[in-house]
Amino acid sequence: MADTFNYRIDHHGSLVRPTGLATDDPEAVDAAVREAVVLQRRLRSTVVTDGDVPREDFRGAVLGTVAGFRRTDQAGPDGLVRWVAETLPKANGPLLPGYGTRLAGLTVIAPKATLPSPAHLAATTFEPGLGPASARELGEALADILRAEIARLVSEGVRLIQLDNPFLLDQVAADPAAPGPLSFEDALAVDALAVRLDERPEGVRIAMAPGWAAPAAVDRARAERMYTGIPADRWVLPFHRGTGAETDLLRALPEERDFCLGVVDATRPEPEDVDTVMSRIDRLEEFKDLEDGAVAPSRGFADVADRPLLSPDDQRHKLVLVETIARYCWGNEF
Repeated sequence: MADTFNYRIDHHGSLVRPTGLATDDPEAVDAAVREAVVLQRRLRSTVVTDGDVPREDFRGAVLGTVAGFRRTDQAGPDGLVRWVAETLPKANGPLLPGYGTRLAGLTVIAPKATLPSPAHLAATTFEPGLGPASARELGEALADILRAEIARLVSEGVRLIQLDNPFLLDQVAADPAAPGPLSFEDALAVDALAVRLDERPEGVRIAMAPGWAAPAAVDRARAERMYTGIPADRWVLPFHRGTGAETDLLRALPEERDFCLGVVDATRPEPEDVDTVMSRIDRLEEFKDLEDGAVAPSRGFADVADRPLLSPDDQRHKLVLVETIARYCWGNEF
């Protein structure tokens, strides 16, 4: 795709927040967002987010603003605070109000927004016998809300919008586990509803991040079904371990889709060897056009606000590595 180069140096969305940040203090939050933007600008990122600074976790844009959900005092199997859907959700306004305008006032770098996918939210908040009749019904209602928000963000100048569904790659495994509240096919159908926009202005990308790590083995047919089932422009895929499964995910990706490789491990402070990473990327040229590619860390650095995966210094080193790798791949563009 001709303008992919605008988004070569990417990151998932969440960044390490300042220690002790009070999210109910608007001035402190604004200052932290400005600091996050300065970090991305200095590191030559080609997209910029607010670092998810104002939100409790990566789901907060929805769970913190949409009516119909109740926060519990329990944690789910993924370690996140458990929310349950008591009724079909209803949006009370924008999920990320003023997002594009705010970032445009801080930098000329293209704004990116990250949102939880409706299928992920439905799978983790559906409670049988409470509220919605099924996880599929809940997911479809959420998809309507998210599709409207994506259209609004695009109209506000946001150029890259990423939906996160950390469960999808588990369902692509060669020996998938029991489907849970949403089957694989239902998850694809629900997330597909959210990314189907009637029009996308030039330069706009809708991305899908289907998981933070590749499974031990990939069922090629299921991977292809995932890509064809969800009409996302870009797929943000793990590529930090050097496994055959990571390569299999890239092989199954249709030629007309962009890809963003998670080339550094956002969970470990040890720096990657650039030559090793480049050797992995070089092998992709046998079957992929790197002109359709981008690079990023393997996941967000603080998808839960008070549980950052790395220190600010380690995060910076990882982001510098991502920029370095991008310059090795596409140096003539920067």
